[in-house]
Amino acid sequence: MTEQPPPAPRFEKAGESPTAIVLLQFGGPDSLEAVEPFLFNLFNDPDIFQLPFGPSFQKFLARQISSRRAPVASEKYKEIGGKSPIVERTEEQVRALQKYFDEHHLELKVKVCLAARYWKPFSSETMEFLKQDGIQDVILLPLYPQYSIANAGSSFNEWDREAKRLGEHFNERRVREYYTHPKYIAAINARIDESLASFERPDKVFLLFSAHGTPIDMVERGDPYAAQIRETMERVMAERGYDKHYTLSFQSKVGPKKWLTPSTHDTLIELGKLGITDMLVIPIAFVSDHIETLHELNIEERVTAEGAGIKHYRVMKGLNDHSLFIECLADVALTELHALKHE
Repeated sequence: MTEQPPPAPRFEKAGESPTAIVLLQFGGPDSLEAVEPFLFNLFNDPDIFQLPFGPSFQKFLARQISSRRAPVASEKYKEIGGKSPIVERTEEQVRALQKYFDEHHLELKVKVCLAARYWKPFSSETMEFLKQDGIQDVILLPLYPQYSIANAGSSFNEWDREAKRLGEHFNERRVREYYTHPKYIAAINARIDESLASFERPDKVFLLFSAHGTPIDMVERGDPYAAQIRETMERVMAERGYDKHYTLSFQSKVGPKKWLTPSTHDTLIELGKLGITDMLVIPIAFVSDHIETLHELNIEERVTAEGAGIKHYRVMKGLNDHSLFIECLADVALTELHALKHE
């Protein structure tokens, strides 16, 4: 399913020049010094934090929040290497997808690049790269399989704002979501199988699918993310023949609003009370290892799990550059490439 931008001026027939596949991702701080400005950009995003009194007040509040949270966040980043691993993992995805097209569809003259939402490379930097290379045909491909205004929606909006500010126009196609793509589902199951092999008793393992939460009022306004997360989980389990007991929880709550429940924290405690001792946590909404998987799930919630009596607790490795996930991205992009060529 695709979401198309407003019509833009066309410069030449699509397909006569190179086509860019622009992967959209949140991004992450590439150093401890980048933590505070990264957090500022996050809290200053009106698609996620809708505050009263306009943009000026939001900027002021974002500065206050990011300044207050940066020291704690920096300590967490120190524990996982001093920066966000999403930087390298996303670069690997870019290289893997580029390699796929170079090996299988060289005639399409594809260039894969990245536009990050909250840290470098920003959309404006990516647009400058496209301009320098004379690229006008663009596929925007979010590294968020499930659509939300807070993920792909925010990235699309930022892309449009920067294009307008810079006076840039591209011949675009946009991928909105691909949460049931067979190769995406297969990639998740391949990672699950890899993880289960590390347990002494794989038959005893309970599967906890943990997704990044969103405010409930976002769901009430029609955001499809929560329903799509659940459908992804059910597709995964259907492909497995429902071979394990499983459930869904939500993590990463920020602010005073009511968010999707049950929380991963509370769910771990309840599952421990039920006598579950072997658990695999599946970061269902994340396609890369980063702070919310390597620290929140693997360090912070490990303490919760072990305190609840869960003796064997593991967090699934992210999809990262798994070949099946890269093939999924390629399939999705090819559909839009062919559509762009025939417009």
